[in-house]
Amino acid sequence: MRLEGKKVIALVSKDFEDLELWYPLLRLQEEGATVHLVGEKAGEEYPGKYGVPATSDYAFDDITPSDYDGILVPGGWSPDKLRRYDQVMDMIHHMDEKEKPIGQICHAGWVLISADILKGRKVTSTPGIKHDMMNAGATWVDEAVVQDGHIISARRPPDLPPYAKAFADALAEQ
Repeated sequence: MRLEGKKVIALVSKDFEDLELWYPLLRLQEEGATVHLVGEKAGEEYPGKYGVPATSDYAFDDITPSDYDGILVPGGWSPDKLRRYDQVMDMIHHMDEKEKPIGQICHAGWVLISADILKGRKVTSTPGIKHDMMNAGATWVDEAVVQDGHIISARRPPDLPPYAKAFADALAEQ
């Protein structure tokens, strides 16, 4: 249980990519981490893109980012919604400033773009937002998983095994 005592935020909003939320969440829990689903409202059920719902444990306003060791941003269509909340930007900025693991997969790069933390960083994402990532100042590469310091990025669901492992490893090293 190498992640026992570690706490992670998993952001959730309507139309998250089901596997990109649940796979890393379960993987981290298997290693002893506590993962809280955090959405706009506490106790709200958010439907996944493919129908698997997730009920938030806390609202954005209910948590203190400094109480957490990392953050996961799933893809799907939810990143386009999540990046509109100041509280989400505050969470991402805190994690970046403290160099705590930030996991983003697929379209989740939109959240990091809106947080303006990608300049000079090497990342990957779904090829559909490649140019968005590059226009934000990142160096985009077509690899399953890219780790640049505390930012761990992946392209799409087939990359989940190495992505979840890289995030868990970064969390364990902290």
